[in-house]
Amino acid sequence: MPHIRLNTDLPGILSLFAFRPETARPLSELAEVLLRGPSALTRGERELIAAYVSALNDCQFCTSSHAAFAAAQLPEGMALIDQVRADPATAPISHKLRVLLAVASAVQRGGREVQATQIEAAREAGASDVEIHDTVLIAAAFCMYNRYVDGLATVTPDDPAAYQQAAGRIVAGGYLAALLEPAT
Repeated sequence: MPHIRLNTDLPGILSLFAFRPETARPLSELAEVLLRGPSALTRGERELIAAYVSALNDCQFCTSSHAAFAAAQLPEGMALIDQVRADPATAPISHKLRVLLAVASAVQRGGREVQATQIEAAREAGASDVEIHDTVLIAAAFCMYNRYVDGLATVTPDDPAAYQQAAGRIVAGGYLAALLEPAT
């Protein structure tokens, strides 16, 4: 049961966006830039970072959402997402993505947890300063999104099909289009 009066027909962050549209647009714009804007990291890889951080934060809605969004944009699909969530050290991902996930994990624990050695490892793995920046900002933003969703006890669907349906909308139209036609 949500802590405030929300439209409980809308899941997770969508109910919060409907409750306070003034904050919905800037939060969606941030997600659009970070997860879909120009980047050397693919959209699927960036969604994977968001899903990974959300899993570390134990935010079921954001984990399920962004895992579905990543799976829809990565050739290996949900099998890869599950492997990364279980153990990024042995998952079949690039070395660069593995070290960026380690940076994201450090950010999730606390900004000052990021060590110079982790940044140097990311650079040695081929990550640019923009990729490092965006990884840190994705991780930080998803800590905020996760706490927003869970802090107000939004409704979290149990059916994976709900997240797959949302993935189709996000992949096709992005985060700003989702504001115009939220899922019910």
